[in-house]
Amino acid sequence: MTTNSQYPSMDLLRFTTAGSVDDGKSTLIGRLLYDSKSIFEDQLEAIEEVSQRRGKGYVDLSLLTDGLRAEREQGITIDVAYRYFATPKRKFIIADTPGHIQYTRNMVTGASTANLAIVLVDARHGVVEQTRRHAFIASLLQIKHLVLCVNKMDLVEYKQEVFNQIRGEFEIFASKLSIPDIHYIPISALNGDNVVDRSAKTPWYEGSTLLYTLENVHIGSDYNMVDSRFPVQWVIRPQSDQYHDFRGYAGRVEGGIFKPGDEVLALPSGFTTTIKSIESINGPVDEAFPPMSVVITLKDEIDISRGDMIVKPNNQPEVGQDIELMVCWLHEKKLQPNGKYALKHTTKEARCIVKDIRYKININTLHRVEDDRTIGMNDIGRILIRTTAPLFYDSYSRNRFTGSLILIDEFTNETVAAGMII
Repeated sequence: MTTNSQYPSMDLLRFTTAGSVDDGKSTLIGRLLYDSKSIFEDQLEAIEEVSQRRGKGYVDLSLLTDGLRAEREQGITIDVAYRYFATPKRKFIIADTPGHIQYTRNMVTGASTANLAIVLVDARHGVVEQTRRHAFIASLLQIKHLVLCVNKMDLVEYKQEVFNQIRGEFEIFASKLSIPDIHYIPISALNGDNVVDRSAKTPWYEGSTLLYTLENVHIGSDYNMVDSRFPVQWVIRPQSDQYHDFRGYAGRVEGGIFKPGDEVLALPSGFTTTIKSIESINGPVDEAFPPMSVVITLKDEIDISRGDMIVKPNNQPEVGQDIELMVCWLHEKKLQPNGKYALKHTTKEARCIVKDIRYKININTLHRVEDDRTIGMNDIGRILIRTTAPLFYDSYSRNRFTGSLILIDEFTNETVAAGMII
């Protein structure tokens, strides 16, 4: 087995933060960056100066993450901002999404690639509609790890009973979701309690700090290592004197493990051959697994192009044109029954027609709404589509990468929906 150090992706945690407006997300991210020494001197000086100018008696760490000044002056953060930081144990990418209800779509965008979701709750307000909405989306997107941070504990005198009550309320809701690993942490992002350093003000709390949890959560088993899937992104044929007959297939492994010598099958042709070699950016490797990007060469010349998929003969994906989806609608223009859309699934592009709208979901109760089937911005519902060409797919619950697709408006080229295949 090759070591992980060659593949830093395993030492990378992608996480998303969500909460209602003013729950302190920006302050929390600022605190993580500040206390883990991940910000530059000049950045720190700039936010100290702005904090002083505004007459705040403390350094306002939320200024680190709030992007454009105009938005900041209105006091709202919009869109998805990605932040990078690292500790000696792990690298992190944070997708910071807005709390407003009208930005559910941004939460879907930010969470679609995340390993973990942090949901913030204001200790004074407890579990609110947005808390449930964000937890439901994390569950829908098959995020395996969730951290419920009960923030602003300083405003409720660090009382254990407040924390316990919020935890109990959330546990009841979470029992209906499919999130296997949930952590509960009492924090004050403003004062730094239990974010990076343990707090003496919560002696009753025996769990880990937020950073320790992020550094140590195990994500290796979140990837599907059973079903071998390699969507072909690019066919590499240099046709140079040095590599006259070279033909390689570039892409990202989206499931399973591939090794030189393995028998493989190409879809849609159904031809079989064996893997000759696997090349990575650091040279040849003796195995490739998710989420590595590699170039595979094959023993035989078979006709393979972009959008095709290399799999194992005894473990093939579903192949079909009638596909049931859960969709999160991302656009102001509502979903059209019998509407035609372009779609992208792994590296394949096709077109489709919406055959049926099955139902919509009430995010607060998780009940199906069958009498109102109009799906508009931020709605989540179940639909049936028929595609112009067969897709090679797994259910989203089995593989987040081969089980997801996006729908695109053919006229404006805007992405209108994120879809999870049932």
